[in-house]
Amino acid sequence: MSNALTHIPTRTLNSQDYKTLVLSALGGALEFYDFIIFVFFSMTISHLFFPNDMPAWLSQVQTFGIFAAGYLIRPLGGIVMAHFGDRLGRKKMFTLSILLMALPTLFIGCLPTYINIGILAPVLLLLMRLCQGLAVGGEVPGAWTFVAEHVPKNKIGLACGILTSGLSLGILLGSLVSTAMNKFLSSEQIIDWGWRIPFIIGGIFGLIAMYLRRWLKETPIFLEIQKRKQQELSKKIPVITVLTQYLPQTILSMLLTWVLSAGIMVIMLMTPILLQKQFGYSPIDALQGNILAIIGLIISCTFYGMMMDKFSIGNVLFIGCFIAAIMIIIFYFSLDNPHILFITYSLTGFSIGIVGSFSYFMVKVFPAQIRYSGVSFSFNMAYAIAGGITPLLISFFSDFVSKMAPAIYVAGLFCLGAFIGLFLLINNNCQKYLAKDME
Repeated sequence: MSNALTHIPTRTLNSQDYKTLVLSALGGALEFYDFIIFVFFSMTISHLFFPNDMPAWLSQVQTFGIFAAGYLIRPLGGIVMAHFGDRLGRKKMFTLSILLMALPTLFIGCLPTYINIGILAPVLLLLMRLCQGLAVGGEVPGAWTFVAEHVPKNKIGLACGILTSGLSLGILLGSLVSTAMNKFLSSEQIIDWGWRIPFIIGGIFGLIAMYLRRWLKETPIFLEIQKRKQQELSKKIPVITVLTQYLPQTILSMLLTWVLSAGIMVIMLMTPILLQKQFGYSPIDALQGNILAIIGLIISCTFYGMMMDKFSIGNVLFIGCFIAAIMIIIFYFSLDNPHILFITYSLTGFSIGIVGSFSYFMVKVFPAQIRYSGVSFSFNMAYAIAGGITPLLISFFSDFVSKMAPAIYVAGLFCLGAFIGLFLLINNNCQKYLAKDME
């Protein structure tokens, strides 16, 4: 394309950049908290929203199925919100997504249970999860696109890493709330009314975050597109352009998302439950170990983002994913020794932080006119497939095949991530894939 857009010149981060990063990360943290708090209370929800005479394993699988439904609907929300984000602006969709997350979360905290309204209870729960899935489908890709187009090109990795750390902070908030609930409330109190508190809190804080986002400004790159009227690519539906002209970039982004989904969903979200069910850990020990792992993840996401700004994409991916695969195996095969749980879990959380650099690749390989749609389609489509089947597969194989099934699954996928890094190294660190405005 002639007169290609140029990115913000190389410079240091200024006060406006920091405000953008803080508000984006804070909103992302609260929205991600709203989306994942469900899994921390999945055992309670399975008890309350399904018949008591249903086998425990079946109600648990059905609860994970409702959780997975939020992932399956993500592509639709992502495609629609990204379409208008590429046409009307990043900020408008970025703000709308958090409203669409906050309200269903608040409603979940107020839902009647199975004993009150019967089969309608899980149906309403499913409906709320679908609404959450629509919202988060636009939030995460929109956030990465938003910050990447605000900061100077030599700080894109750092910005994406900080934002992913913010999303991870949402998981930490969920784990902290869950730990506090288990520590200060009895099992009967949690079942009676306590489980509602995390959802109500999340909904309220989500609305506050939406208000704070009004202080954000539209990205300079999108404003430049509007100013120059450079809409050649946008004459088509953006997602069609993504699939017809940027298929290699899309496939690689989807594969990296598959790796990311396994690391976050299995190691961070499902492992506390598996530690209790499969390895006999107490809820407090499992959740405290999870908190340490998430802290490691938060630190590591920013670290690996910085590494992307300093070294080649291929090198960082290859080394980071290989280390993560090794640590996952060590962690799971050492679970028979409870004395080192906190050490191995925290180190594994840090190693998983390589996923914080994946968004750097995604925002760099799609041009500005379709960037939101490219990142959104790749990320959400892969996450819908992986997120939809992973909880069910892990739950089934852990119960009926091997307790080590999660380790084998996730470590195998991080080996795939290392292979992608090697592929990029062989192909001159994907220089031929980079968008002009991101070179």
